[in-house]
Amino acid sequence: MKIVCYLFIFHSLILAVLCTGDKQFVYSGFGGANLTLDGAATVTPDGLLQLTNGTGNMKGHAFYPTPIHFRKTPNGAVQSFSVAFMFGIVSLHADLSAHGMVFLISPSKNFSTALPSQYLGLFNPQNNGKITNHVFAVELDTNQNKEFHDINNNHVGIDVNSLHSVQSHDAGYYDNEDGTFQNLTLASHDVMQVWVDYDSQYTRISVTMAPIRMPKPMRPLITATYNLSEVFTEPAYIGFSAATSPINSRHYILGWSFGMSMPAPAIDTSKLPELPRVGPKPQSKILEIILPIATAALVSVTIVIIFELKRRRQMYAEVCEDWEAEFGPHRFAYKDLFHATKGFNKRNLLGTGGFGSVYRGVLPISKLEVAVKKISHESRQGMKEFVAEIVSIGCLRHRNLVRLLGYCRRKGELLLVYDYMSNGSLDKYLYFDEGTCILDWSTRFHIIQDVACGLHYLHEKWEKVVIHRDIKASNVLLDSKMNGRLGDFGLARLYDHGKDPQTTHVVGTIGYLAPELTRTGKTSPLTDVFAFGIFLLEVTCGQRPLKQNAQDAQIILVDWVLEHWRNRRLIEVVDSRLNGNFDMEEACLLLRLGLLCSHPFAGSRPSMKLVMQYLDGDVPFPDATLMDMNVKILSMMENEGFNLSTMSHQQLMTSFGTMSILSGGR
Repeated sequence: MKIVCYLFIFHSLILAVLCTGDKQFVYSGFGGANLTLDGAATVTPDGLLQLTNGTGNMKGHAFYPTPIHFRKTPNGAVQSFSVAFMFGIVSLHADLSAHGMVFLISPSKNFSTALPSQYLGLFNPQNNGKITNHVFAVELDTNQNKEFHDINNNHVGIDVNSLHSVQSHDAGYYDNEDGTFQNLTLASHDVMQVWVDYDSQYTRISVTMAPIRMPKPMRPLITATYNLSEVFTEPAYIGFSAATSPINSRHYILGWSFGMSMPAPAIDTSKLPELPRVGPKPQSKILEIILPIATAALVSVTIVIIFELKRRRQMYAEVCEDWEAEFGPHRFAYKDLFHATKGFNKRNLLGTGGFGSVYRGVLPISKLEVAVKKISHESRQGMKEFVAEIVSIGCLRHRNLVRLLGYCRRKGELLLVYDYMSNGSLDKYLYFDEGTCILDWSTRFHIIQDVACGLHYLHEKWEKVVIHRDIKASNVLLDSKMNGRLGDFGLARLYDHGKDPQTTHVVGTIGYLAPELTRTGKTSPLTDVFAFGIFLLEVTCGQRPLKQNAQDAQIILVDWVLEHWRNRRLIEVVDSRLNGNFDMEEACLLLRLGLLCSHPFAGSRPSMKLVMQYLDGDVPFPDATLMDMNVKILSMMENEGFNLSTMSHQQLMTSFGTMSILSGGR
């Protein structure tokens, strides 16, 4: 009787450790665990959580018994959480299994209407894909189902309300040492481990897997951006589901842990039960014959290929320092970029500029089209801060910005990876590359609005102030619908709102540089506004900021437009190739706004918020502003003793850059 009492007390203590509220729990084996089970699910005498028992067309579910509150308040956002579990899939046939299993979070534990087989005990044909399901799942699928667009018969997928995965990938992991991808076979009779992490700040879901007893790989297998606050109900249940077809398969969970706003607790692998053996035991005589042959063959093959492996490693060698581990999800393997661009083939070259060459590529796994920019760099003390800025800028998400996906470093090169824009850069449409057509007026005006909207977001709408520093037509890219997107953040700098940027290194393109840069070298949002003003004139007039005429004299676009404005012939500067097919009021607005944005005095330029209001017609453009600008310029220069009759607008601006009266932006 005493023994029974001791066992009861010991059992109660185990349950108290395993079930610690909805903040965290850990199961290192399931002996005596209090779980909600249905269908074929059961806990075996040795502590395995068995979801299916080999019976055909069967499903099984196992849930943590109490619901979990994922939000701090009823209407709050879903908190960050982390899940880890160890599983094994055992099939009677070594090369065939059906179907798979899922980890899920659901508003209910009742899946009585769900079907087995390809529906994994999760959905049925009537409710698959409905947003009212409020189900999030990570599937470990051993069958390829065309109806759900499965990539193969051995994959991991992130599912939201549907078995058509938001993101999927071959089962496997990325090696921590060399970053290479290693395949894993789900139905291999081997125990594997999976981590599911949700970052509420960036609404990022990460799924990582590895063989048993291997440390968690630094690079996730799958990463997807999805706001689970739009999916979860409050509270919700967490658990597992598995299903079979006529093929004899069994699905097991060996250990499981959960952490809310903290990493999932470690599972004690020394206490895990063993997977059962299925099928006949191998004959010892066969092993005696096969093992020596296999060993000899392995040694021979290793000797033959070792030099080839070394050669390939040198070919794809990267510069990777310890501090870059925190930027893992944003770092691309050089090997992937090399293959994506077909070895940086000249046929894939999109363009070349002062800061590098840009190549079109298709990533080998995701098949995503990207643009890869190669920039020469030297390893230096500031590289860590520079990469940190690139990664931070990579978090920008706006419809009028080209998304910076990540980076790679190799020897003397820095590679930046962007979304690919199918219609290329704006300048080839303005200056008539062969095979392109003239941009009509409405498209030009729309592109200008797009760029202004993107620049307004960089200056005022994101959590930090981002200064682009190189706004020009060649850095405005056009997507498949001819929407304008501001790209090339290779020169961008960011700083906190309310603080001054500290950079003093002058970068940019001649013709777009604000005059104050010649004196202080200090960029600000208003230096971007200046470049945007030049860009406005460039698009409206269809001419470059600086060019040579037939007499080899330099023509400055701002001078030319300002001269026509003073002579009341402003409309004559609109691109003559439009043949008069433009909106006169919009053209006058763009030209006057371009002159105002390129005002020599930084304090007289409008903010991008005000620019947006002018372009959208929310605020009328004050004609008196340009008149005040002209009077202010003339008065200031006369006071300083300049000969106005012999100076161009560009010379005036250069002179202003040396004067100490420049004021800050509004």
